[in-house]
Order: sequence, then structure tokens, then C-alpha cells
Amino acid sequence: MSRPIEAGQPVGVIGAGTMGAGIAQVAASAGHPVRLLDLRAGAAAEAVARIGASLASQVAKGRMAEAERTMLLARIVPVATSAELDGAALVIEAIAEDLGAKRALLHELEQRVSPDAILASNTSSLSITALANGMRHPGRLVGMHFFNPVPAMKLVEVVSGAETAAGAAATVFETARRWGKTPVHAKSTPGFIVNRIARPYYAEALALLQEHAATPAEIDLLARGAGFRMGPCELMDLIGHDINYAVTLSVFDANYGDRRYLPSLVQKALVDGGRLGRKSGKGFYDGVPDHAPPAPRETVALAQAVELAGRGGQVGSLAARLDRAGIAFTRTPDSGWNGLRIGGVAMHITDGRSAAQVAAGRGERHTGVLDWMPGEGEGALALAFAPGVGPAARADVARVLGACGWQAIAMRDVPGLLVARTVAMLVNEGADAVWQGVCDAASADLAMKLGTNYPAGPFEWLERLGVDQVVTLLDHLFEAYRSERYRVSPLLRQRYWTQRIPA
Repeated sequence: MSRPIEAGQPVGVIGAGTMGAGIAQVAASAGHPVRLLDLRAGAAAEAVARIGASLASQVAKGRMAEAERTMLLARIVPVATSAELDGAALVIEAIAEDLGAKRALLHELEQRVSPDAILASNTSSLSITALANGMRHPGRLVGMHFFNPVPAMKLVEVVSGAETAAGAAATVFETARRWGKTPVHAKSTPGFIVNRIARPYYAEALALLQEHAATPAEIDLLARGAGFRMGPCELMDLIGHDINYAVTLSVFDANYGDRRYLPSLVQKALVDGGRLGRKSGKGFYDGVPDHAPPAPRETVALAQAVELAGRGGQVGSLAARLDRAGIAFTRTPDSGWNGLRIGGVAMHITDGRSAAQVAAGRGERHTGVLDWMPGEGEGALALAFAPGVGPAARADVARVLGACGWQAIAMRDVPGLLVARTVAMLVNEGADAVWQGVCDAASADLAMKLGTNYPAGPFEWLERLGVDQVVTLLDHLFEAYRSERYRVSPLLRQRYWTQRIPA
């Protein structure tokens, strides 16, 4: 088993921006003498001052002793040239995301550091294999992708390129763990784990905006109602649309135009118009969105009968909510469909078909669809209706959902609504990453929960929802849009058919 780089061994960090300063702070906190280099004169000293100010606030809050702060800062020494990194056991570069600049720096470092020093890149999207091209000792280059803010975020993606030595990756993995981080191994493919699997969270919201299916505020409300800490639109505003769009372009181009990663015209318009998000003061929102508190539960008395149809986890969740709301209902588990009938309106849990398609297929005019309910939190739930459902019946449905703890958000009648298509695509992307050997299932789950604060990882959702439900929804989306974007991962398709093999 490889050993981590021990406390006391010097670590070099190149790049004194937000990421580089954060990495330097974490390494110094673990007991390493840190040599911080930036090409801009004075930038490294400014970074140390920023770290000191940040730690001073921790001292003021009683989370750190002043003596500890003083010792940590003393370990970070600004240096002026790469020659001063000689003797470092590990050197991490955190300069701008430019392949040529990073490659030139790594070639220079090979001339300056000892032959057994490990070189690491904090790149979030560039190929480790490409960065190592032309190095004399490419086996010692490892991706060490931290997440912002570095001191707070636990995840580190340890990325191996085609030439990366297994021992070097293992040493970086154990070092990250000793630094209090949670490392995961990843293969160097476009986006690694997190930036690859996360693409659908933004892409599905942008696709729905292009279809005028809902507003940004409604989409964010629905996502938070499903347990996501931030909705996709407010998150893109926070990240910056220029950065988010550039990462999407990078992943799209690196995958030879795979439509699963197709950039959005909606986001391009924001970038072209200078609406970059919070840093420009405007994006989807002007400034920071104001989240209204959820509407209180209503007590409802209905003249119409309420019927719970079908079986499965989401039907069980509906039953529990109806019980808590004190709404009397009957159960028809063998009805052949899953959902809720309120009066004369059959609200089907979405399987990726529009309400109009479901109504036509069943010959039942008064039909609607409900979004998936993957969590137990209260908030909002999307629904859509076929054209035959009138205003009074729609209001009855909204009142029952309100009593169950959901604010009903009526979307345009699009296939898969919001949460269902987003979660299914996150599961699908995670499955493809595992199928292609980027990571294993446990690492995919861990990376998405720690790197993005998702309420669950793709394989945890798959376990809750079942492969039938996910594959069926994706197949219906594929049929509706005739787009390769919704093709089912071979891993999911294999599981789908495997469970149908007779015992």
C-alpha cells in the first residue's frame, strides 16, 4: 500500500488565485512547508494575506486558536521562481485552464524538481494524458482536482492519465486523505467524474427554458423541492455562465459533438449579452434570488373521491403523504397505472410521455402527469395536464397536492417534466461513466454528493427508482425528441434485460 507524503515534507503550489491559495492553506494545515509561486509579482504574498484574513475570522468565531493560525501562516512562504521549488515532494499547479500554458509549466518543472517528486494538476477539464505528452517522466503526473472553496469542500478527484504510474496516483490519493479530504480515483476522460455526470443538471433546465416550459424561478423551486440545495438556474448564476458554458463546450468538443453534451442557445444568449450571473449583477436573476418560504399546508375537504393507483416506491410516498394530510382515499394496486385520481382526473406519475400522449393512449380525456418524487422534502412538485382538463379540476388537484406539502407548479405539457428527466439523465450519465471505466459506482455516488452537494448519487437514485422506471422514461424521451441525447446507457440496458432472464 502506498504511503502519503508525510507532514514536514515540502509541497509546492503554483498559482496564487482562489484555488491555489486554498490548496496552499490545506497543505499547510496538514503540516507541510508550502512554497507558493505566482508569475505575477506580489500575487503570492497577497494570497497569504487573504488566507490570514480568512483564518482571523475563524479565530474570532472560536473555531481556531490564534497560535494555530500563526503557525499555519508561517508554513506558507511566497517564492519568486520555480528553482525555489527544488526539494518539494509534491508540486501542484493551479494556473489558468490553458493546455499550452500548463504543459509548458510542467516541462519546466521537470528541470527544477527532484526526479522522484510527484507533479499534480488541479485542472477541472483538461486531459492528464495530453498534459503529460512530451514529459520525460510522464508517469509522475497526476490530476488532483480540488473543488471550490478548497478548505471546505471534501472531494478530490485523483485523475490518472494513460501514462500515470499507479504508485503516483495511490500516493496522491493517500495524501489527499491525510489532508482531511475524501479522494476518488478517476480516469482521464472529458469532465472526469463530477463535471461529466453533472452536465444534465444544467442541460435539462436549459432545454426546458428553450421550450418555454417553465420560468427559471419555477425550475429552481422544483429542483429544491426534490432535495437539491440550489436550483440549476441559480447555480449557473453563481458559477458564472461564461464558465459553465465554456465547460459544456469543452466536454462537447472533447466528445466529438456528442449531443448528450450539446451547449444551449439559451445560455449562449446570456453570455453574448453579458448576463454572466452574480459576478455581473445579472443572469437568470438580477442579483441573488429571493426565496419565498414554502406555502403552508392546507386542510382540504373534497367532495370528489381520491384513488391511489398502482404500486411502487413513489406510490407509497403518495400514500404516506395522503395519510398525514388526513385525506381519505381508496387503493387500486392492480390498476395498470401509477398515480392519483382526484375526482375525474387521473394524474399519472410521469413515465416520460406528455399528458396529451397518455390521454390519447388510454382514451381518457381528463388526464395529467406528476413529476417524480425522489425525496421526502416539502416544497414544489411539477405537473401538467392534457387539454381536456378544466380549471376547476386543475384547482382540485393543486389543493390535494398542497395538503400533501407540495406547491403545485403547472408546467407546459412537455415529456418528463423537470425532476424525472433530470434525475434519469444524471443516473444515465453516471451509468455511462462506470460502463466506460471512468470510475466505479461507489465513487460516482460519493463524488456527486461531495462535489456538487446532490441529495443522492446516481446509483443511489437507481436503487430507489428501479432500472425499469429509469429506462422506460429515457426511452420515451428518446421517442419524443428523436435525439441521441436520451439514448440509454449500455449498463442500464444490460441491467434492464438481465432482470428479465428467467430463473
